[in-house]
Amino acid sequence: MDKSALIIGSGLGGLSTALRLSSNGYKVVVLEKHSTPGGRMNIIEMDGFRFDMGPSFMSMTYEFDELFNTVGIKNPVEFEELEPLYQVYFEGKDKPRRIFKDLEKLEKEFSDVEPGLASKADAYLKRAGQFWHDTEDKVVKTNFDSMFKYLLKLSTVPWKHIPYLYRTMWSEVEKQFKSEEVRIIFSLVAFFLGATPFHTPAIYSLLNYTEMRHNGYWRIKGGMYRLIEELVKILKDRGVEFHFDTEVVNIGSNSGKLYEVIDRNGKRWQADIFISNADAASFRGQVLGRKKFNEEKLDKMHWTLAPFTIYLGVKGKVDNLEHHNYFLGSNFKGYADTIFTSSIAPQKPYYYVNVLSKSDSTCAPDGCENIFILCPVPDLRYKKDWSDKEELANTLIKDLSQRIGFDLEYNTMVKKILAPDDWAAMLNLYKGSGLGLAHDINQVGAFRPKNKDEHFSNLYYVGASTTPGTGLPMVVISSRLVTERISNDSTLS
Repeated sequence: MDKSALIIGSGLGGLSTALRLSSNGYKVVVLEKHSTPGGRMNIIEMDGFRFDMGPSFMSMTYEFDELFNTVGIKNPVEFEELEPLYQVYFEGKDKPRRIFKDLEKLEKEFSDVEPGLASKADAYLKRAGQFWHDTEDKVVKTNFDSMFKYLLKLSTVPWKHIPYLYRTMWSEVEKQFKSEEVRIIFSLVAFFLGATPFHTPAIYSLLNYTEMRHNGYWRIKGGMYRLIEELVKILKDRGVEFHFDTEVVNIGSNSGKLYEVIDRNGKRWQADIFISNADAASFRGQVLGRKKFNEEKLDKMHWTLAPFTIYLGVKGKVDNLEHHNYFLGSNFKGYADTIFTSSIAPQKPYYYVNVLSKSDSTCAPDGCENIFILCPVPDLRYKKDWSDKEELANTLIKDLSQRIGFDLEYNTMVKKILAPDDWAAMLNLYKGSGLGLAHDINQVGAFRPKNKDEHFSNLYYVGASTTPGTGLPMVVISSRLVTERISNDSTLS
């Protein structure tokens, strides 16, 4: 008789795990609090406009190929590479900087402020690449059963990388490049992943390597949500059951094992094994009631910034925006130092703008654009009241309009705003943190909440806040790691 698996949450991690387990003979049921699958990787539709709600590009596309190949399926989505990767508007500069993978083109773009950029960037990326390849299989793609084994594995990483652990990402770019603009460009990958380069360990320069050399940035033809739609279609064809608007709020346990979870309506769901795709730390505290993960202790952990997002459908074509755009102020360090703990909305915010209609004409009516604005802001620990969200949205829209020379407010046809409290309520993101736990040295590897529960032998975790960490490819790797753990436990039992 097939074993049964119940997955709490239908984010990319939950769906990827459902695919792997269904291929391993499990009867799988997925419970989802939201009305649609995908978690943060969701969709918003309004009057002929379609928006990717969260992630709008990805790297390490080979991890998605691996996911489908492992279960004998050809990857059903088509990737399209971004080149240039994105463009950056610096405050006070009329013309944006275009960021290329091609280092000769990148050098030409910054020839006025950073002579010899190609060779400098090449040396920086080579070092970051060495670190990535020396640690990918040993740390990123490995389950750890104990802290001792984790530290033992770390000891096999070449000693030349040790200084990376004690320096910040900013100190690395500061050492390599003389131009403030170039330093900021090589730091953006940290900032818009919910951290700041002034506190992020230098090891995350490996992200520069994955974006600019190893694999690049890619979008999914037809929008990012196509991946979720294809996964759900495959899973339903394989007999996986989905139940939406179903929030798990309690459990039933006996003799060190879960035997059921209980939803908000009192319905009880049984299974042989359980996998939580909810935040691995807050689930332990808020649903399981673990003292180690109570609110006071969760609040002391380091969380990624919260998302403040605006979805605009506008009349007319906007010439000065590409598919991916960043808009920055003039005080990068000062902004980064205060944004995490500010109790007020940022007055001169830094933000990211995605225009899917630049690449996909089907997501907006003819002659229109769909514009997604993401501004990282303090989470609900620091700014609890977001009743001023219209004010911040207007600030962002006005600033963007001025910098691109297009009156967005006048031409807006549809608009939706999601503040951190909306994200928290909708998707159970702890205090509105967009990407879960940050990647401090004491919150990575075996220091991160484990993907197997400490007390219940049949409860597991998948997603951004367990191993290996944040980002779409990392979440797919997370599904592989938890499936391996489940498989090994099944063999032993």
